[in-house]
Amino acid sequence: MSHKIQKKSKGIVTWPEDERPRERLLRMGPQALTDAELVAILVRVGYQGTNAVELGRQVLKKFGSLRKLAEAPLSAMLDIKGIKGAKVSQLAAAMEIARRVSLPDARKAIRIKGTKEAIEYLQNRLRGLAEEHFRVLYLNRRNRLLEDALLTTGSVDQARPPIRLVVTRALQANASGLIAAHNHPSGSVNPSESDRIFTEDLISALRPLGVKLLDHVIVGAEKAFSFADSGVLDELKLACLAPGKSDL
Repeated sequence: MSHKIQKKSKGIVTWPEDERPRERLLRMGPQALTDAELVAILVRVGYQGTNAVELGRQVLKKFGSLRKLAEAPLSAMLDIKGIKGAKVSQLAAAMEIARRVSLPDARKAIRIKGTKEAIEYLQNRLRGLAEEHFRVLYLNRRNRLLEDALLTTGSVDQARPPIRLVVTRALQANASGLIAAHNHPSGSVNPSESDRIFTEDLISALRPLGVKLLDHVIVGAEKAFSFADSGVLDELKLACLAPGKSDL
């Protein structure tokens, strides 16, 4: 019987009230809690033999830090014993809230006047993600952001949205210009041949509609690549005007 008693873990409800994470948070504020205790509040309960705080420590041990947890795909969370369904949803929601808090207030007019502003905005949205995300920023004539659309996610070179989807959203938003963007989970910002082909095809599809492709930004671990600033965008625009090149 003794070995069974050793395996048994006391639940948080048996702790003194002034030691319980939720009560401490309400009394002292969230800044008084450890990372593991904050995760424990999100997962709420552990599993047999493991309380919520111990489960929080296991989660952090697997990912290494809260930042790494925020960047992890949902599938990685499901690999942890005791983290299923609702708990994954709660963790993912909290991480996304934290990410969005770092972005400009959506109620304020966001103007993206050039590459610097575009990269700063997009790095907050795309840096550190485990999967490739493809976003498009739709702008009006005054460079005001009309819509920030996440169109697709996937593995490397498989997260390209259909050209018609990019164009349709541009028409729906009544945009006069757009900035395409995606991240490279590898950290490299060098454009692939697939990136170049997609960009050229998008230029061809938008040109008859009078909608400008202002840039295509690739976000890496620390840096970003701008098709516009590098001159590649101008090269592709000239290629689209070459004889025999038809619009999509």
